[in-house]
Amino acid sequence: MPILFLGTSGVPMTKETDTKEKELLDRISNLELKIKKLKDRKRYGLVWENKIEKFDKDSKDALPILREKGNNYPDIITDKNEDFNILIEGDNYHSLSVLSYTHKNKVDAIYIDPPYNTGSKDFTYNDHYVDKEDRYRHSKWLSFMSKRLKLAKSLLSKNGVMFISIDDNEFAGLKILIEEIFGQNQSDVIVWRKSGDGRDGKMKNTTSFRKDHEYILVVFKRSQVLNKIREMPNFQNEYGNPDNDKRGPYKAGSISNKEGASDINHENYYTVKSPSGKKFKRQFNVSQEEFLELDKDNRIYWGKKGDAVPSIKIFINEERNITPYSVFLNKGTTTEGKKELRDIFNIGNDEEDIFDNPKPSILIRTLIQLATNTESTILDFFAGSGTTGQSVLSLNKEDNGNRKFILCTNNENKLCENITYERIKKVSMGYKNLENKKIKGLGGNLKYLKTDFVKLEKSIDYLKHKIVDGSTEILCLKEGSFNLVGDSYKKNRIKVFQSQNRYTAILFDLFYFEDFIEQLKKLKDKPVSVYVFSYAKDFSKEEFGDLGIKFTIEAIPEKILETYKTIFNF
Repeated sequence: MPILFLGTSGVPMTKETDTKEKELLDRISNLELKIKKLKDRKRYGLVWENKIEKFDKDSKDALPILREKGNNYPDIITDKNEDFNILIEGDNYHSLSVLSYTHKNKVDAIYIDPPYNTGSKDFTYNDHYVDKEDRYRHSKWLSFMSKRLKLAKSLLSKNGVMFISIDDNEFAGLKILIEEIFGQNQSDVIVWRKSGDGRDGKMKNTTSFRKDHEYILVVFKRSQVLNKIREMPNFQNEYGNPDNDKRGPYKAGSISNKEGASDINHENYYTVKSPSGKKFKRQFNVSQEEFLELDKDNRIYWGKKGDAVPSIKIFINEERNITPYSVFLNKGTTTEGKKELRDIFNIGNDEEDIFDNPKPSILIRTLIQLATNTESTILDFFAGSGTTGQSVLSLNKEDNGNRKFILCTNNENKLCENITYERIKKVSMGYKNLENKKIKGLGGNLKYLKTDFVKLEKSIDYLKHKIVDGSTEILCLKEGSFNLVGDSYKKNRIKVFQSQNRYTAILFDLFYFEDFIEQLKKLKDKPVSVYVFSYAKDFSKEEFGDLGIKFTIEAIPEKILETYKTIFNF
């Protein structure tokens, strides 16, 4: 009688079942080993229960595109020779998704003032306010921020900097989250004094500390480099003008280390002679050539008798460049931020605020100055009342800069329409303040866009057609060119836009390829970014022949879809 062997499952064993069972046992053994390693691994970081956002469900069936807002929200144009700043209305995750294609590695500075999650109706998650007693309160906030910060990182240029305002409610978690996304030691902290003096009467119920501060997390993409901070001296005492300098009163500040000091490294180590003939050999903070220039400009103080150790004059009425510091004591207050907004919208003291706790523009202007040059791009994807936009325009006015901003915000309670857009319009074009005084506009142009959606299709070719048909504003945003200079055929199969330094030419249908070629040949005065609809991933330059123009070529919508596949996993 034959012997029947049974496996562990009770099924009669054959050679085939024996092999399958062995493979299953090996897999179980490997999983057990991995679990053990995970348990043994030491971990420092954040662990939270990831919560699904409403837009996650929506985005499974649709992909974001952009449309012009139009209607009652026309372009704001103060100078036809300038390019546009951008305002995008919609969920900021969808806006960031579009920017992941248009502005990857192109943003030099980001400032955000996210909801602080205080439990006092300041943070909405899936259309509901998150209550202070919500057991998933911090998990929801971390999920919310993590998704957006990961996209924001991809937008920053290689030396880009992000500033995040926050208070004690989520500061600790946010600091660790930043380290997980950007790496350890890639952030610093600024303490901002948000309140002025004289608040004791309003703080009678406080039994411990009066909370006069918030934090600003400074996050670096790579290099931890900031500009010098420009500001007026804030001396506590009045200083004289013993030599009657025409620039007014000043303080004599140190410009050197004395001979024999412990931190001497012999860089800029030289001898100078005072007006009285006395010599001083020291390590200076500037080169010898710079010192001589300062002395020639009467910015070196040698004492009343002209024989003292040289000092540099710090004039109390003159801005200076100094190393940034970690405590902001005199960069505006929340009260000043409210007053500034009320003044712009001409809201009297007996009327309610139109926006809670706007930041003062001097604070944001200072942060932007630290992290940008005059040609930088600045993003705020929690734009709120639009303080960042005003701050960029103000800084441009101050140093004749050409910075451009992108503001992203939702339109809950008509926020984007009635506050963000209107504020930028007023500060750009000018307005009358509470005292009925006309305030001159800061200039700048604005294009108002909003997110829209293209439904996912089973047919990838049909989806490509729909994405391309909805890609006009996306491509214009990518190239920074919104001025339409060519629009051919009834179904808009060829479009040409221009900015100050380039054209953007889009072919939506290959049927019109030859006509497209003829239009391209006319664009000789500046480079052309060419976009051509193609089912394939590439479209060769050789297919255009010799156009006699300088141009780049990209097949659409493949790269747009590649970006979205990574984000939405469709």
